[in-house]
Amino acid sequence: MTTTLPLQSTDIKADPAPQLPSAARLALKRGALELKGFFRTKGQFIVIFSLPAIMLMLLGAMSGSRTGLPGVTGAQILTAGMIGAGIMGTSFQNLGINIALERHDGTLKRLYGMPMPRVAYFGGKIIQVLVCMLAEVALLIAVGVLMFGVAFPTTVNQWLTFTWVLILGGISCTFLGIAAGSLPKSTRGANAVITLPFLIVQFCSGVYIPFSDVPGFLQVFASIFPLKWMTQGMRSVFLPEQAVVLEPAGSWELPMVALALGGWCVLGLILCLKTFRWTARDGG
Repeated sequence: MTTTLPLQSTDIKADPAPQLPSAARLALKRGALELKGFFRTKGQFIVIFSLPAIMLMLLGAMSGSRTGLPGVTGAQILTAGMIGAGIMGTSFQNLGINIALERHDGTLKRLYGMPMPRVAYFGGKIIQVLVCMLAEVALLIAVGVLMFGVAFPTTVNQWLTFTWVLILGGISCTFLGIAAGSLPKSTRGANAVITLPFLIVQFCSGVYIPFSDVPGFLQVFASIFPLKWMTQGMRSVFLPEQAVVLEPAGSWELPMVALALGGWCVLGLILCLKTFRWTARDGG
């Protein structure tokens, strides 16, 4: 007679699966990497971050007070315009070029194959844009205040206007930069494809001269894009109230500024969703 011994159960605990970091934590890490890469790349640092302040110092010194309006100098108008251009440069230009390069050198394809939440990649880009944008704007304001007598905002309304123009302008240009990163067909063309339209829009948007001095058909053209509205909003913050007569409409049109920038935020998001790709067109 065979005796069957009862099996003794043993508690075998499997090692718990390692937990992946949260999307927020990965986004912060990606943001730190993006910032290190930006400030270590001399070309990006000079052209995108340092050049606007250098141009403001040089052009501001040459523009003097030739506005025909007492208490308003060309350097002050230039400062407000360069702040708007600085926002667009650190978001649209920087993102567009970097994303195009990362797509064509295979970086995006490798990131796509990693077990990383997709939102962490974009979160890192947004962190980098936010830090660089704030640093750029602070640098331009410092140059304007210290060298050209630009009035630092002192009222609550001025600070509120400055804040929402900065936020809406930064968001809209960030979305447009992500979408524009899909335009270059190669790494060689990335800089030209992104930078050339940015330069054209700058000269039409009242960055370097009063917007009323821009030819009428170019005023209409500039009004299509967010930079014109960003510079107009910044002029309402940093210029004396009497400078409003230099605006073609005779007012700062702040509700229209908010509407235009808000519309570009929505349109930019739609363009991102429709155009963003993780691989180049040739599959490389």
